[in-house]
Amino acid sequence: MGSASLIALLIIAIAMAVIMIYIGKIFGISSTNPQKGEPYECGIETKGLTWVQFNIGYYLFALLFLVFDVEIVFLFPWATVVRELGMVAFIEILLFTGFLFIGLLYAYKKKALSWM
Repeated sequence: MGSASLIALLIIAIAMAVIMIYIGKIFGISSTNPQKGEPYECGIETKGLTWVQFNIGYYLFALLFLVFDVEIVFLFPWATVVRELGMVAFIEILLFTGFLFIGLLYAYKKKALSWM
């Protein structure tokens, strides 16, 4: 794809996005209502403060989940072509999973996996 084609594609994509936004503003129903600005929890009125701080354990757990989720994203394509890649790729993926396993052991030692 040449640079002219890429620029044309970019211009068309931006134009389509802008056109869709303006069509929504022109034909959409817009009524001002004071209740639209109020926060809600699952369709009911809020009770207490809406800005609640979460424990850092949730973030650590989510971060570990993302790391191992990305590992799976790398392992699936590798598993489909493992026979064509040979022994070098097998050793590389063993090193990759080994480093992640060492990271998992480190997280376990630091008690990042213990809940609360």
